[in-house]
Amino acid sequence: MHVHILGICGTFMGGLAVIAKNAGFTVTGSDQNVYPPMSTMLESQGIEIMQGFDVAQLNPRPDLVIVGNAMKRGNPCVEYMLNNDIPFTSGPEWLKNHILMNKKVLAVAGTHGKTTTSSILAWILEYNGYNPSFLVGGVLGNFGISARITDSEYFVVEADEYDCAFFDKRSKFVHYRPYVQILNNLEYDHADIFENIDAIKKQFHHLVRIIPSKGDIIMPADDKNLDDVIAMGCWSKLEKVGNKGSALFYDLLKDDGSSFKVIEPNGESLGIVNWSAVGIHNVRNALMAIKAAQYIGIGIDKAIEALSKFIMPKRRLELKGEVNNIKVYDDFAHHPTAIKTTTNGLRRMLGKDKRIIAVFEPRSNTMKLGVNHEELASSFEDADMVYMYAPLELKWNTDELKDAGLNVYHDFEQMVDAIANELKPNDSCLIMSNGSFNGIYQKLLNKLSVKA
Repeated sequence: MHVHILGICGTFMGGLAVIAKNAGFTVTGSDQNVYPPMSTMLESQGIEIMQGFDVAQLNPRPDLVIVGNAMKRGNPCVEYMLNNDIPFTSGPEWLKNHILMNKKVLAVAGTHGKTTTSSILAWILEYNGYNPSFLVGGVLGNFGISARITDSEYFVVEADEYDCAFFDKRSKFVHYRPYVQILNNLEYDHADIFENIDAIKKQFHHLVRIIPSKGDIIMPADDKNLDDVIAMGCWSKLEKVGNKGSALFYDLLKDDGSSFKVIEPNGESLGIVNWSAVGIHNVRNALMAIKAAQYIGIGIDKAIEALSKFIMPKRRLELKGEVNNIKVYDDFAHHPTAIKTTTNGLRRMLGKDKRIIAVFEPRSNTMKLGVNHEELASSFEDADMVYMYAPLELKWNTDELKDAGLNVYHDFEQMVDAIANELKPNDSCLIMSNGSFNGIYQKLLNKLSVKA
């Protein structure tokens, strides 16, 4: 069966393509923006990618078109597909019908930390011989891919609350039939499809409604928005982690979170995690994954052992290069809370004496609309200097951030030049965007090499 995927280079759709290919389908796909790491990962799997949406890609006619949620009416391939009665479906629905029906699904939902927590959970299962299938919105460090299908009964999935397709506006995660569900956190995001936080809470409630009574929900002990979701109804086992006295909590042994004790409710230590991740947010992500793994029979001591060999997924505080003792990091952060936790994690790792130069692109649909922009300046409190690229098509006045001390540039090349001139030995440059950011990482490293 030949499936063609429209929007194949999105983090979810790219992983779906790998799943389909490994399951025996013939897979092709197309996208407007084709860039690493997803494009290189797909090519390594032998999946043909086409640039743009010329209708010629639908000849010969595929058996099924899987439509990404970035596709809209008016797209040439979408219109051709509809006018020529080519069968189509959304990615989440295809996954449910062809893959998940015979799996025990361990799902990770929440505004932040889904990719990292899913990666941790998949690795804990892998390390302990469970050989899980997985589909995660990023390239997993321990696996080098974002998705795979195996004969294991367990499937780890990053459960996104974003909508499925132009013809199915429900959140993706309602299709996943989870057996164990991690709810990392809940904040207002995706302002292009959700009117307010209550609309998102309703979608999370729909997710909770389909978790079986024999299943497990794992969530933080201090998230009011998730408490509101659970108050709408909960029919499954519920476990809270993170705070003292909850089902699992922690005691930092290193301020950056790279070493911590895992503690049970009575205060007894269950073991010490020494790992390569940093940041309090990742400590909490780890507790969520440890608890989920415990529910399916993996001892906490074995989960802790696995974490010592865990590698963070790509684009999560990833060191892209170093020139003249200047380090350049890449991170996927694009929401004020994620920016805050990422910069804080780097600050804890570096200490107080070294400079952090933060660079940000407001590329998500929410940030393009200006939602949450009031919180943006304060989210950089752990950075010494901030540069923001603000293309003129943004829907809000970014120049007001200059009064808060941010260096706002409307010209990309001018900004890169300014950053390169500002950076000095022992500095760390933290670049944050949920896109390719015009290849800024390599451009900056090249300029630093010339400067050196």
